[in-house]
Amino acid sequence: MISNSYLLGLYGISADSSSLIGASATPAKAKKTQPTAPWANSSAATAPKASDLVRAALAGRKVIDESAVDLDMAGASPDYRKLFAIYQGLNTLSALADRADDKGLTKLEADQLNRRFSAGLEEVSKYLQTAKFEDLKVVQGVSKTSVKTGYAQEKAPASFVAKPIHEGALDAPVAAFAGDVKFAMSVKSATGTVSVSMDLSEMGDTTRTLDNVVAYMNGKLEAAGVASRMGREMIKVEPKTIKSGDKTITLPAGPDQWALKVWGSSGETVSYQAVDTSDAVYVTQNVGGTTGSSQLLKFQTDGGAAPTPQQGVADPFWVEGRVGRSELPPGVESVRDSVTTADGSVWVLADLKAGEANQPIKGTRDVALMKYDSAGNLVQTKLLGAASKANGFSLAAAADGRIAVAGSVTGALEPGKSGADAAVADSFVTVFDSSGQELWTQRRGAKAADEATQVGFGADGLVYVAGRSKSAMPGTMALGGWDSYVQTFSQTAPNRKGVVTAINMSTQQFGTGGDDSIQAMTVSGADLFTAGVENGRAVVRRFTLDASGVPTLAATRDLGSASGKIAGISVENGRVVLTGETSNPALDLGSPTQAHAGGTDVFVAAFSTDLQDTGADRLTYFGGAADDTAADVEVRNGKVWITGSNRDEGATKTDPTRAYLARLDLATGAVESNQTWRADGDQAKPASLSIVSGGASVLDRLGLPQGEVMQADSKLLTVATSARVGDQFSITPASGGRALTVTIEAKDTLDTLAKKISVASGRQLEAKIVSDLKSNPPTQRLQITPAANREGAVITAGPAGKDALAALGLTPGLISKTATSDKKTIGLNLPNTLNLNDAASIKAANDALAAALTAVRSGYRALAPSTGTITNTQTNKGSSTVYQQTQLANYQAALSRLVG
Repeated sequence: MISNSYLLGLYGISADSSSLIGASATPAKAKKTQPTAPWANSSAATAPKASDLVRAALAGRKVIDESAVDLDMAGASPDYRKLFAIYQGLNTLSALADRADDKGLTKLEADQLNRRFSAGLEEVSKYLQTAKFEDLKVVQGVSKTSVKTGYAQEKAPASFVAKPIHEGALDAPVAAFAGDVKFAMSVKSATGTVSVSMDLSEMGDTTRTLDNVVAYMNGKLEAAGVASRMGREMIKVEPKTIKSGDKTITLPAGPDQWALKVWGSSGETVSYQAVDTSDAVYVTQNVGGTTGSSQLLKFQTDGGAAPTPQQGVADPFWVEGRVGRSELPPGVESVRDSVTTADGSVWVLADLKAGEANQPIKGTRDVALMKYDSAGNLVQTKLLGAASKANGFSLAAAADGRIAVAGSVTGALEPGKSGADAAVADSFVTVFDSSGQELWTQRRGAKAADEATQVGFGADGLVYVAGRSKSAMPGTMALGGWDSYVQTFSQTAPNRKGVVTAINMSTQQFGTGGDDSIQAMTVSGADLFTAGVENGRAVVRRFTLDASGVPTLAATRDLGSASGKIAGISVENGRVVLTGETSNPALDLGSPTQAHAGGTDVFVAAFSTDLQDTGADRLTYFGGAADDTAADVEVRNGKVWITGSNRDEGATKTDPTRAYLARLDLATGAVESNQTWRADGDQAKPASLSIVSGGASVLDRLGLPQGEVMQADSKLLTVATSARVGDQFSITPASGGRALTVTIEAKDTLDTLAKKISVASGRQLEAKIVSDLKSNPPTQRLQITPAANREGAVITAGPAGKDALAALGLTPGLISKTATSDKKTIGLNLPNTLNLNDAASIKAANDALAAALTAVRSGYRALAPSTGTITNTQTNKGSSTVYQQTQLANYQAALSRLVG
């Protein structure tokens, strides 16, 4: 006679469950209820070694292969085979990551591992999208009943808080109001613009406290018939903590700080105009200390009519002439460049290692273009949107407000395009309009690594890009080592959809058989000049531009051993001005007007634009006996402005580093001013310099910007986030069905995206904009929930290099009312952006894979049949799973036939 317990065992059901079907056989010894898991101790002897997994993966074998899974229990649910196949794939990816973390790997092997890892991750992602489970739901992301975008857009501001200008008691005079303080406040409405003159001398003997000055200004505004008003705002000062050896010391918060506040009125736009101005010089710097932060500093030049600068509130390391200091966002890894535009704004180029909470980045490093107003307020941040990592090296501004960024990118930039090798850096150039909306991007890389180090605008909207490459750029020949190159791009007219593109008009590659680089470039009329280091020599090249703007090499000048680097090149009063740093005391430019002082000194050279030695060359060295660096330079009205750093003689790299801002007379080489300062951690390292004519005024000490305040952020996702046109994600109904793709378009906002999500989910999801009024300033996010009386849907990340979810701050996964689901949902939380690019990325990949493997084990436990009365362990109800119900029905039929 056939034992009931034997048949029950075949179907993974314990003998105690026989009461469900009326059988009365004698209980037998418990049988195997689940196939042996590949991570079980009993499987260790036959499990493949990590080295074998790596070898097989690099040989091209699939990381997920259901046919390679052996189940040691007859009649086991097919879910086990799928679950073990996923485990197999994750284990292979983990082996690849572990191998990439080994020391002594060649670059070739590291690149191979990275490429195979990316391909394997994509294979896992595609498998999860198509695998059909009976008693489980396994998703690449997470399982939630509601999700919100990490990206948040600020609501239209109704007020503006300036920078702090006073600390302490409110009845005390405010130092910022002392002296000759006058400016204009304009209020624009549908009926016209009203300009209100503010001159604190009209207050007479009234003490210039914050409340008294606010009352004076509001009286003027009321008399002018406008609704906007001024006010004050307390800025809460938090206690600070510092480390002293092994101890953490908390410092008191200090006195309250106060700032001016602008209360806007519906339909009115407020702006400020300075009466007396001076030129302003902006310096960006990276500082040391515990935070390793970056800053934007503002200096007022001598001359002009603006009142004498004062030290502001909470402005450590202040130096005479400085009128402002702004901290850059904490995710900034390093500042690269800066430019000013006609409206007085400052655009800062930086590399980001992390986005802000409301504006996440896709990969491990991205390029940020940040716009600051004249008071140092961050107005806008535009992210490049690299899928893996990117570096920005150069920034340029055109007269029409366009901004160009050049640098290098590894992995995808334009959706789905990763270059010839996704693990090798390529050059890129991107041009934005004045609002920060991308106009076009060009990525033209060699087979080996290359990068764009300089960018500039020419006549008729042409864009010139210079850089270096380890192999031949498209259409050229390699010379050996790193070669220099110059490219020309022309912007096309908008097509019917208003889309503009660019075409590459020319590429020239040049240099020596050694390592060459271009470190500075400028366009002057019909000439283009480059300067750099070629095989250790400082070399300047002149190209003539034909009628279409294509450059042709016309002259070259070798200035001798570089022994340093080039900081900038420009043309002033018909002469080439070259600036840099060198330890060579005898550059080939004639006798210097100021001799080399030792170590590394800054040099300023002026010579003929035809690059010939005319006997009128001028060379000046600037610096002390120790090392002096030149980070950036700008020539304006016969004056050479330079910023950099210096150390004491004999100092090491870890010793204090001071920053400086110097002005030299180009004609004589005389040093007219030289301001030096320290920074946190005694490590001040300036990165860039830019000048604004008339950019400094009394408004700086009041914390108010010149121009419009309360500027609304762009609502376009392609401007406000790192999403790019063509980025995607897909949505599949929770009950199964065809996945529909959601693609980001140029005009998409949170509103239009909400509609796309609803349609793509087959009305399974509800997407709506929700406000967070507790945040400061108030923000809005997109919230996604299951629609009423619907099962919900699975949101899946887009393909590698085209994923929109990371840019929006959304995690892929199932969105449903999981509490009522009959199936256990396993979320692997495995981002598509994982890679093996560097040590930090490898660690992140290993951590994510370890968590995903744990989730798979959880899925295995969820599939385990119950003992006693069969209960669905996922719902805690007295019913079996779908698979168990089917097997029980089969068993009942077989038993009926056996007993007749």
